[in-house]
Parts: sequence; structure tokens; C-alpha cells
Amino acid sequence: QVQLVESGGGLAQAGGSLRLSCAASGRTFSRNAMGWFRQAPGKEREFVAAISWSGGTTVYVDSVKGRFTISRDNTKNTVYLQMNSLKPEDTAVYYCAAAPPYKRAASRYKGDYDYWGQGTQVTVSS
Repeated sequence: QVQLVESGGGLAQAGGSLRLSCAASGRTFSRNAMGWFRQAPGKEREFVAAISWSGGTTVYVDSVKGRFTISRDNTKNTVYLQMNSLKPEDTAVYYCAAAPPYKRAASRYKGDYDYWGQGTQVTVSS
């Protein structure tokens, strides 16, 4: 069982930066692939970024490539999403997700994740 708690959301101006954190509890964290998803009002939850269990592989949605960076620190049971050059269209609730232990590869598919955080709001003003 993995429990996830996101933090670091808030209000930023266009062009600014925020760093999201996701603290995980559970002994199997270091064996789980992790991901970040987001959901804007009236839209489906969409993939943002994912990282393999070791941190060696990362994948991103095209719209955030070069601006966002996902990373993890398995010693702290935490995954991060550094968001730079923010745009108003990045406004959404951001969710952290953890795959089950046997799924170690980074994945962009919601169905590959069993555990979800409660979400943190990110608002980018123009």
C-alpha cells in the first residue's frame, strides 16, 4: 500500500516557476514507477510526466518538454515536479500517482497507476 501527499502548488505568474513535491509512505516506494497528471476544469485528467523506479528514465507530454522536470529521491520517498516557464494553460489540479511495485517503467497511461494523491492546485496568471 502506498499513500501519496502532494504539496507546493499555488499561484504563479506566467514565466514563473513552482516545484511540486509528492511524499509517499509505504515500504515499496523505491520499486514503484511514479507519475504526475493534471486536470483542468471541464477537462479529462491528462498525463504530464513519469519516472521509472530508479529515476533512470523519464517521459513527458510534449506540451511540457523543456519546461518541466520530474525527479525522485528514494531515500526521502519523494518525487518532484519542477515547473519552469509556466503558462496560463498549465493551470490545473496536479496529481501524483504511483504504479504497483511490479510496474517499474515510466508510463503515460492512467491505468498503469494504482495509487493517487489528493491533488494540489496550480494557477498561472497571465
